[in-house]
Amino acid sequence: MSKIIERKQPPAGVQLRGQAGGEAPDWLAMTAEELVAYRDEENRRRASPAARAITGDPDPGTAIQWQEIALSGRELRVRVYRPSPEHVDGAGLPLVLHVHGGGFVGTAVQSDWVNSHLAAQLPAVVVSVEHRLLDPETPLAAAADDGWDVLRNVVRHAAQWGVDPSRTAVFGESAGALISALAAIRARESGLILRAQVLVNPAADLTETMFDHASVTEYADSPTLTVPQLRLFHRFAVPPGTDPRALSPLYADDLSGLAPALVVVPTHDPVADHGRCYAERLRAAGTPTRLTEYPGAGHAFLSMPNVVPQAKAAREEILAFLREALTG
Repeated sequence: MSKIIERKQPPAGVQLRGQAGGEAPDWLAMTAEELVAYRDEENRRRASPAARAITGDPDPGTAIQWQEIALSGRELRVRVYRPSPEHVDGAGLPLVLHVHGGGFVGTAVQSDWVNSHLAAQLPAVVVSVEHRLLDPETPLAAAADDGWDVLRNVVRHAAQWGVDPSRTAVFGESAGALISALAAIRARESGLILRAQVLVNPAADLTETMFDHASVTEYADSPTLTVPQLRLFHRFAVPPGTDPRALSPLYADDLSGLAPALVVVPTHDPVADHGRCYAERLRAAGTPTRLTEYPGAGHAFLSMPNVVPQAKAAREEILAFLREALTG
């Protein structure tokens, strides 16, 4: 089933947001030192109170805190969203494992708006992974392992987290949606049962065809994602010697038997066709899949509810989809 939520033009706020940071860096010439400096400053901005004017206010019925998870050979921070006690009936709550977007930049804080509302209104425990960000020493495989390892750890220690492991879903945005899609595949292979996967403006193709999709050409200079940024992402994600197909859900050998999927595609997005093609492959493999397009919305629109009105409609759709999957 496919659905289109109408809006003809990209909201002015998205255009302004794309210009707010001043002159864009020279993405393709960026050194490792420049990348670290850029993302540290950008993540401080995304986590600042001033950023709420774009990223939205958290639901007041949710408690938000950072926690550390001990994984094999490393510790990782996660941002945890819990509904207020009056929404909890004493039984284990559903678990939603979230992965933020950005790839080489980004923080779970930028997704406080959507994750806090999901936690309060499902209700559920939402665990957002502060995964390792891409750089010359950290390929996408590391971030993919972070998402998967946190999911397994929380499910394994479900009682400590107060969650019901039989009611688990994954939810990701952009590069985080790619990580979530890979986690869904790994879950099927390992016997970990997921009830749902939600993939918002997913990147799904890291092979040589990544830039061949029509949407990449049409929206190469979109306000919130450009082709030079995608090329930097690709350079770090799959360094020489890496098999890009192993990290490309679009080219997975077997997409059958996966958790039902909601694929959310903003149309004014270079990777819009990644989402469309992945939804088509999921359906062809027999995995129940809903594709919803938001005309006029740009990449990362779900993290900009105060400037992109469609973000609220997308949040409500995600909420309804997860509620049916996790509590039905």
